[in-house]
Amino acid sequence: MPEDHDWEAYKVPPTRTPVSERTTSVPNPVNFFQSAFSYVFDAPVTFVREWIERWQTKNKFYYYHQKFRRVPDLSQCLDGDYLCYYEAEAQWRRDRMVDQEIVEIVRERMAACKQREGPNEFQNCAKEMMLLAQVTKAYQDRYGDLGYHGNARTCLMKQKHRMMEERKAAQEKES
Repeated sequence: MPEDHDWEAYKVPPTRTPVSERTTSVPNPVNFFQSAFSYVFDAPVTFVREWIERWQTKNKFYYYHQKFRRVPDLSQCLDGDYLCYYEAEAQWRRDRMVDQEIVEIVRERMAACKQREGPNEFQNCAKEMMLLAQVTKAYQDRYGDLGYHGNARTCLMKQKHRMMEERKAAQEKES
């Protein structure tokens, strides 16, 4: 459609809403309160918000997830170094949560494959089943039988005992 209309050819019907004409010289109180609100409340808040947004755009910081530096294992801590003990315990708890999430993700993938494949799940989801078996076995080997109150020290002792049993079984196999 052309931008410039021929207003004479297509006359606009008159509006039915009457044009209000001011009959008083007293200012409208609504306009006064709107402008007072704008200057007292809205303008300072808008100024502070824009200032913060300008500051944040200068200092871009992407925080998708927090990255912790790796700390020494409990076996590497010196005797009586309680800060090292605490850091190793916190690291162990983070590692346990990550391993739990890995098991959960693999389990969800397995369930999605079963849902998708239906009756052919044993043939088409064999790879996911093997991966789930490996992940759960690794999790069970490391954290199994520790219970809710397990900590880094009991986990380290469990691994030490398992390694001793494996070494003993290997020596008996050689003899």
